Amino acid sequence: MSMNLHAWPAQQRVRHGLPVAEALPPELADCKRVVLATTRSLTRSRIAEATRAAIGTRLVGEFSTMRAHSPVEDVLALAALLRESKADRVVALGGGSVIDGSKTACHAVWRGLADAAALVGSAVSRGTDAAYWDEPTLLPRIVAVPTTLSAAEFAPNAGFTDIAAGRKYRAQHAMQVPIAVVLDPAATLETPADLLLSSGIRATDHAAERLCALRRAPFSDAVSRQALEMLAVALPAIRRDAGDLAARGAAQQAMWLSVMGGWAGVPVGASHGIGYILGGARGVPHGITSCLGLPAVMQWNAPVNAEQQKVVADILGGGTAAEALRGFIRGLGLPTTLAEVGIGLEDIPALAAKWDGGPPIATNPRKVNGAADVETILRLMV
Repeated sequence: MSMNLHAWPAQQRVRHGLPVAEALPPELADCKRVVLATTRSLTRSRIAEATRAAIGTRLVGEFSTMRAHSPVEDVLALAALLRESKADRVVALGGGSVIDGSKTACHAVWRGLADAAALVGSAVSRGTDAAYWDEPTLLPRIVAVPTTLSAAEFAPNAGFTDIAAGRKYRAQHAMQVPIAVVLDPAATLETPADLLLSSGIRATDHAAERLCALRRAPFSDAVSRQALEMLAVALPAIRRDAGDLAARGAAQQAMWLSVMGGWAGVPVGASHGIGYILGGARGVPHGITSCLGLPAVMQWNAPVNAEQQKVVADILGGGTAAEALRGFIRGLGLPTTLAEVGIGLEDIPALAAKWDGGPPIATNPRKVNGAADVETILRLMV
């Protein structure tokens, strides 16, 4: 995306600080047929029951088997349900995998993609811009009710995974972004602590990589710094008191801010890119990939952006950015090494070889010249 173009996604509203029972019905007032997409772990939860009640008689189908990293098979199964039910809206309740899976399923419906080869063949480069708002009548659209802090609900791109090949792909379209987002702090209460907090590190990753980019923009710097400052306070507060709804609401506001710098054209870097490799090849959760990758990438990048990294370090506790990040992440009870997620030294060369040369590793501040450099970064996670 050009640094001379600020492109807003096709998102109309964010309703925040309100319960689902109050915030969701206005987003479905113009709908007749709604599908609820979620996960097995959430299907019997209090927030799922509240969401079903808010949808009411419009609910014509439910898909509750979206797995981590939005596998191709799950995306196609959801797309089939959307076609069969003639849904005009999807309520995506869950974290990044449910929301990304719903985006990709909608894309499959719009484009008539019904098998794995067609879906994978539709994937685009991670450097591709979203299309402009030139197809406003596409149905179904999504309303997202996030239960984590991944911020997938604010982006027009979506990741999906070919598990057999161990590769992650990207679907992209302006209309994939949820038409509306409901940020209910109570929606995060049933999310396991390690999942919620690690997704908060994912939001930290969005902000920190853009704050340390070589080509930055005032808009991106402002929202990224504010996001980082809020996350530095909110995440430890949630760790101390799981019932602190004010901290959960602040964390939701922060993760919203954390991705906004991307609309100004400021890219992320190798932490995100290596995270896609670890997720696609080894099933490491999104948030945990940032726990491992962000400190290591900051350490590797220090020769080219040490001055800007001081901003990150000062917000998160001092020292170098890598040290501050590792301390902050450890303080949340989260891992920082490959061994903690079952990846050994012997696995590193094969993982490094999976980089295809594209972004966001290609947009890293310190140039990554090939698999050998990726391997060096991975070894900083040992």
